Amino acid sequence: MEIYLMIMLVLMIMGSIFSLSAKDLLSAVISYGIVGFGLVISFLLLQAPDLAIVQVVVEVVTLIIMIAVIKNTTHEEQKKDFNFSAIIYFAAIAFFAVTFFVVFDKMTGMLTNFGDHFTRMRMATAYINGVHETGAANLVTGIVFDFRAYDTLGEATVLFTAVVGVLTVLRIKGKKDEK
Repeated sequence: MEIYLMIMLVLMIMGSIFSLSAKDLLSAVISYGIVGFGLVISFLLLQAPDLAIVQVVVEVVTLIIMIAVIKNTTHEEQKKDFNFSAIIYFAAIAFFAVTFFVVFDKMTGMLTNFGDHFTRMRMATAYINGVHETGAANLVTGIVFDFRAYDTLGEATVLFTAVVGVLTVLRIKGKKDEK
């Protein structure tokens, strides 16, 4: 599993670097999407499907919004010449999409079956004893902040990142309108 995480980390870093160095804003946004979808696969590798679902939803929505804003704000005509770099971009996107779906299929196959009672009973026993282990007066608070703290932090990070990304794009549009 660690090798898959390292591969995803390298792909995410490469997507980030390309996003920073891309000359076209649309290419930068799409390559930055590699980071988000790589995070989805990483969450599945770490067996956190709830975070993966949240990340997929947020990533798709923000990519759609960002692409729509870019398409509505750019008015330059594109050259109709044959561009070899477009073929390379398409091949890279196709390679990433195929890799994403293959790894996604493998990782979802590694998850436990829905309703597996062994896992549920083990977790339920730990949660019931959680009041004594955490010292919290409220069982729900003890579970959320002690047992599920990393999940809660991950979900908050995903939502915060999505909001910052959308606000950044809207701010760039606002600066263009002022000029």
